[in-house]
Amino acid sequence: MRVHFIAIGGSAMHNLAIALHLKGYEISGSDDEIFEPSYTRLKKHGLLPVEMGWSADNISTELDAVILGMHARIDNPELLEAQKLGLKIYSYPEYLYEQSKDKKRVVIGGSHGKTTITAMILHILKFAEVDTDYMVGAQLEGFDVMVRLSHEAEWMIMEGDEYLTSPIDRRPKFLHYKPNIALISGIGWDHINVFPTFDNYLQQFRDFIKAIEPGGCLIYNQEDEEVQKLVEGARCEIKPYQTHQFEMVNNRTVIPVGSGRTIELDIFGRHNLSNLSAAIAVCEQMGIAKEMAYDAIKTFQGASKRLECLGSNDHAALYRDFAHAPSKVKASTAALKLKYSDRQLIVCLELHTFSSLSASFIDQYANCLDEADSAVVFYDHHSVELKKLALMDAELIKTAFRKKDIVVVNDPEELLAFIDNVKTFPLAVACMSSGSFRGLDFNRLKRIISL
Repeated sequence: MRVHFIAIGGSAMHNLAIALHLKGYEISGSDDEIFEPSYTRLKKHGLLPVEMGWSADNISTELDAVILGMHARIDNPELLEAQKLGLKIYSYPEYLYEQSKDKKRVVIGGSHGKTTITAMILHILKFAEVDTDYMVGAQLEGFDVMVRLSHEAEWMIMEGDEYLTSPIDRRPKFLHYKPNIALISGIGWDHINVFPTFDNYLQQFRDFIKAIEPGGCLIYNQEDEEVQKLVEGARCEIKPYQTHQFEMVNNRTVIPVGSGRTIELDIFGRHNLSNLSAAIAVCEQMGIAKEMAYDAIKTFQGASKRLECLGSNDHAALYRDFAHAPSKVKASTAALKLKYSDRQLIVCLELHTFSSLSASFIDQYANCLDEADSAVVFYDHHSVELKKLALMDAELIKTAFRKKDIVVVNDPEELLAFIDNVKTFPLAVACMSSGSFRGLDFNRLKRIISL
């Protein structure tokens, strides 16, 4: 099979390209710019384009398929040439389904927790020696790539994203996967540039439920009111889950596992204990005994940038978290305060996504940072300009969060100076963003908090 990737450098696209290469396919690709870690990974496997840019000459009738990434535009010359030649053009999710249509598919959906739940499931299945293909949205300990495709695996585990499929397919990605086992972790309005009303956003999940295969099963978070409403009309088997029982002992999470036994976990916070229940419920549906799931989860360290500890000692701890939507920010802040109730908690939140940078959405962050002892919002004017949005006044942002003494900064130096000024030991610092705080130097931050 010869497959060409238009926009091969994307975080999802380059992983799919590597997975198909490892499966024995002949892969080519193009892009106008490729960043790390995609660049190094593609280079390692000999898949890096010889030249950057687009060219219709890359497309010919010798190709069996073309895979189109979201980074490409509808007037991309390679896309136009593929359409002209009548080649089969797939989006990333369409091709994942094509590769897994003869397997049993598990799809993890929801506004938050998808990556962590998928990572937990894969960790348990690896421990149980269950062969599976997968697609997950972060690098995981013990897994070389974020996508695995094989001829042999019976199962395919996929993180189900509700964002758009491709420049020529405006449907959510997860509608292509047709799950045998589906999960919805929770609902919190996001992606307002695509789903301008909350009901429009909810409709995508109604459609996701309808896409479950006949005889399939929907596992859902019964503690989420919006999810409860959604499942009322489901025409498949439904199975609820709720946050796992736990307690904090010497800053460690301890859970009961039956017969008077308890185990300690590295994960923490109500949100992650809800994710754990979700993962166990999925694994049970797949035939994995709960006892084995508990044995496996004792060594689960978490997914990259999901409450990832960058360093800790007796007086300081530093975390990096992908949280950016209001529900995620609130859950991560609460988790950190629960773990570090005896420390000052400083939370730094970057407004980076289209939704978070929009004046029409910013009020959704009300009270999200209330449990932080000190909070700072990083508002990069350059990001606003790139997304062609209007600048918000700092006072508008402060008012939206409804937290006394919250501070708004515009560059990394201001952010570091704020932390240095307000810090008191012992402390815990969390940097939450789907971006990079405009290249924040985490080594400098570590020195500031004496790590």
